[in-house]
Amino acid sequence: MAKAKTVYSCTECGAQAPKWQGQCPGCAAWNTLVETIAEPVSTGQNRYAALSQTAGLQKLAEVEAAETPRQPTGIAEFDRVLGGGLVPGGVVLIGGDPGIGKSTLLLQTLCHIGDRQSAIYVSGEESAQQIAMRARRLGLDASPIQLLAEIQLEKILATLQTHKPDVAVIDSIQTMYSEALQSAPGSVAQVRECSAQLTRLAKQLGITVILVGHVTKEGALAGPRVLEHIVDTVLYFEGDPNSSFRLVRAFKNRFGAVNELGVFAMTEKGLREVSNPSALFLSHHAEQVAGSCITVTQEGTRPLLVEVQALVDEAHAPNPKRLCVGLEQNRLAMLLAVLHRHAGVACFDQDVFVNAVGGVRIGEPAVDLAVLLAIVSSLKNKPIPNKLVVFGEVGLAGEVRPVQRGQERLKEAAKLGFTHAIVPKGNAPKQAISGMQVYAVSRLEQALEQLRSL
Repeated sequence: MAKAKTVYSCTECGAQAPKWQGQCPGCAAWNTLVETIAEPVSTGQNRYAALSQTAGLQKLAEVEAAETPRQPTGIAEFDRVLGGGLVPGGVVLIGGDPGIGKSTLLLQTLCHIGDRQSAIYVSGEESAQQIAMRARRLGLDASPIQLLAEIQLEKILATLQTHKPDVAVIDSIQTMYSEALQSAPGSVAQVRECSAQLTRLAKQLGITVILVGHVTKEGALAGPRVLEHIVDTVLYFEGDPNSSFRLVRAFKNRFGAVNELGVFAMTEKGLREVSNPSALFLSHHAEQVAGSCITVTQEGTRPLLVEVQALVDEAHAPNPKRLCVGLEQNRLAMLLAVLHRHAGVACFDQDVFVNAVGGVRIGEPAVDLAVLLAIVSSLKNKPIPNKLVVFGEVGLAGEVRPVQRGQERLKEAAKLGFTHAIVPKGNAPKQAISGMQVYAVSRLEQALEQLRSL
């Protein structure tokens, strides 16, 4: 029997090469070529026919814009991340580490919407008995959910076309395979083909399809990058599997805002919504401690109070350590240089460790001022007042720049009992906030001077 011909496909762009090489010839990415079986040229029906008849030219002003209907899932935090609920014909991709709670959340969602919508759960990793055991363990009424344990794409498509459910969950896309291709499930070609066919069916029949995706050891979704391009919404599960808290973050959403955050707690009865997520990211110290500063970060439309902790210790090696957890490490080096140049506080002979409490990841520069005040507090061994909240971006010239949604951040802090705030001058409230004293600063030196006077 002749040996099957193999080619090397890029996991990022899908480009093919006849032999392995370190750099992809298509997108110039390194070490992304993987061996796959060369697929024969198809001479049958076109699998990529248009979803609708080709329309003629029309003016944009003449196109009627209709509001996209939303179907709430019954889980408020999940609806927040989705942008208000599920959209008919929308395709959602959920990725996350193994065992973090993807299947549990989707099973809970289907049980909530099963009374008013038809739902099918397609599992390629678990049997129907295992899913039933999980539903009983979680105390869910799973009677309206229909199960299908199958990994062959053609059978799944036939089932969806016959029953036409409102919502279909595919768990997971990496276990599905199409008979039109010879490569194994999970390969670049199979993932691309299966996701494209499921997306095409979802748009044709108006079915909401939720795909579960595996992630690599780097935390990115496994498979070709085109998988993220063809779906409408991309969600990521975050959080330490050893911790009970889970964060669901939207990285792409054609029907809503991105960077929205949903907070859940894993319990014996499944994922439970956290109504006050700011309490998760704040430590409760019995007394004031040095190196701890409270800041307000913005996750989509939600302000979150997060505790930033810093530890500054004398370096015992020629090269002092700079380590960040939940923050950008390169930005820490820049902030330390600004602290030395414009405030006269030197840390070149100190190890500096910065941590965002609760496992949250902060990407916005609004935490710059809080990070520097926490570092100075740890270096001087002088605690920051418990009821003080700090936010603001610090520039290379030592200026404190305003951040977006400053009023909402202050109101959220006041709601949780904070009485003092150090903020950029551009975020100073025009009207006094009840119960809060706001100190507006324009320079880093002014912020440090204000901190010493408190």
